[in-house]
Amino acid sequence: MEVIFNTDKNIEGKERIENYFKSEIKEDLDRFSDRVTRIEVHLSDENGAKKGENDKKCVLEARPEGLKPVAVTAFDSSIEKAISGATQKMKSSLTKLMGKLQDY
Repeated sequence: MEVIFNTDKNIEGKERIENYFKSEIKEDLDRFSDRVTRIEVHLSDENGAKKGENDKKCVLEARPEGLKPVAVTAFDSSIEKAISGATQKMKSSLTKLMGKLQDY
């Protein structure tokens, strides 16, 4: 399972974030690695240089083999929390999707 990071111009330390969270995301979603070929991570700061609550956005898009992509979004006060929230949402979405596929 490949993890690809995309960030907007307002996100600082992309390499540090990417290096740390790439392994975290792979670990958290490891049980789906035989069905998911790629995870795309899209990070952005909705307010840019301005301060604001829950202005960090993380969109995770999973590409299951032979199926339409699955996307989830999380907003939080920090990039780390937004990624963690989106990962938990993705885990839940993929669990439901794979469960439905097993029922058929």
